[in-house]
Amino acid sequence: MKTFFHGIEDLFVNVLFAPLDALRAMDSWWAANTLNWIFILIAAVAFVYWMLQLKSFNDSGEENTDITAHDYL
Repeated sequence: MKTFFHGIEDLFVNVLFAPLDALRAMDSWWAANTLNWIFILIAAVAFVYWMLQLKSFNDSGEENTDITAHDYL
């Protein structure tokens, strides 16, 4: 059973997190944080898309804004 958990440790430490260790070892802060910037850009694009979709539903009158629209209200 001990070797099973050591195998899981080896998988995560030496295989799955190896690219992140390489990013951490870089000398340039900007190069090391490119992955974070990519995630921030994806989140910002998703947020803008979601807000535009909410605005389009609100403008078309399709959204039910009555106080009794949901049972728990």
